[in-house]
Amino acid sequence: MLAPRQIIFTAVEGSLLDSATHSWAAAAEALGELGRRLVPLVLVTRGTRAQLEPLRRKIEHTHPFITESGGAVFLPDGYFALRLEGAVRAGRYFCVPFGRPYADAVAASEEIAEEAGASIVGYSQMNPREIAGNTGEPVREAEWARQREFSERFFFAGDADGAASRFEELASRRGWKTVRGDPFWEIYSGNSEARALRYLMGLYRTSSKRARLGSVAIGSTAEDSSLLSAADHCVVLPRRGREFDPALVALVPKAIPGETPGPAGWNQAVLQILENARSQLQM
Repeated sequence: MLAPRQIIFTAVEGSLLDSATHSWAAAAEALGELGRRLVPLVLVTRGTRAQLEPLRRKIEHTHPFITESGGAVFLPDGYFALRLEGAVRAGRYFCVPFGRPYADAVAASEEIAEEAGASIVGYSQMNPREIAGNTGEPVREAEWARQREFSERFFFAGDADGAASRFEELASRRGWKTVRGDPFWEIYSGNSEARALRYLMGLYRTSSKRARLGSVAIGSTAEDSSLLSAADHCVVLPRRGREFDPALVALVPKAIPGETPGPAGWNQAVLQILENARSQLQM
């Protein structure tokens, strides 16, 4: 078996997983082919490590993964026979953090809210049932979402229109990024999917001694733009209505458009990537 020529990075939400059903079943053929050809697949999620683990078990994923919008890279123990600068032990993994720790995010959100004159309620102040009641997700999944390591989620209590804008401004001045949501916002600092991709590609190239090893990224929303822009090649999948996210198209003009949304489109894209790689080997 020849060593892979490309490493595939994929956004989980809206790409590998259907945005409505959270099913990956339509991607089974391509997942099997990746395993057969020993092509590394790096999962990239906006969620937490705890949220990603059930999916990893179901698809028998054994490769590195990136959590909380680039908060950290997690590497299975022994995956690379290399010294990992900055890595710390995290259960069965080595973790290379890029984002500031959860405790810092919680403290920053509370300090900024006080200065902005806003009242916020964060995940750190809520139990899983309260989170589930606000998000509509099952309690078990709310517990996984609560196990944050590099970002905090919160909502504004009461009439907070002016305070929210002030919060956003103050956070930016202090080096924190805020992502608006309804109702939950998110705050983090240092998280970078692009940086995580480049770090992993450095390890793959050093480990395989293949300087020309390439990266391919797959995504579907503007939130995936950092990941897609950092890859050598990228594929953008349409959304459920088969239209493309206009913000993402503007941010990543080099992207190749996929044909079908969700895991079915992901399946098509990966199989085409593998076919193109095989054709290049035969030339």
